[in-house]
Amino acid sequence: MDGTIINSIVAAERVWGDWARSKGLDVEKFMPTMHGARGVDTIGKLNLPGVDPIAESALIMEAEIADLEGVVPLPGAIEFLASLPPDRWAIVTSSPLRLAHARLAVAGIPVPRFIVTAEDVKVGKPDPQCYILGAERLGLRTSDCLVFEDVMAGIKAGEAAGADVVVITATHSHPVETPHPTLPNYENVRAHIEGNGRMSVVRKAS
Repeated sequence: MDGTIINSIVAAERVWGDWARSKGLDVEKFMPTMHGARGVDTIGKLNLPGVDPIAESALIMEAEIADLEGVVPLPGAIEFLASLPPDRWAIVTSSPLRLAHARLAVAGIPVPRFIVTAEDVKVGKPDPQCYILGAERLGLRTSDCLVFEDVMAGIKAGEAAGADVVVITATHSHPVETPHPTLPNYENVRAHIEGNGRMSVVRKAS
């Protein structure tokens, strides 16, 4: 969701930056570590004395729900998603459900029929269980799924699940080293449904 169909990086970094400063962390070094992972996992890895990752991640979630300024859809994302059959795609996000709903709403993207959020898994990305669960909810094998990701934790999760991966680069400030196909956004692509029902992503005719 974040960084793949919506751009929430400015809002997220405002909230997480304030939190990191309040804990005496080096904000510049910390910031790249929080994208694409569940808040509870990000905080837990820090092993900060006296800090409860569950309680802290809940406070951060409330702050993120309260700060949605600058959350926007990626170019072409709304049209691309609208072209997909409702039962053939899902959101798989490290975001908690309430925050996912809030960000999708402000970005103008309807909540899909199928969604996997932070609460649905015991271990977050890069563990593949989120994408395995997403495929199960779609009634598909992961090997028949295409994962859209933007950060390494998500890319590794998609790979480990056995899915194909496309890397979305819209919010990247530097080139991503990846063997997977990349797209800046969805402006020049569309979904194509073949006669046998299989879907693919193709470039729009110029």
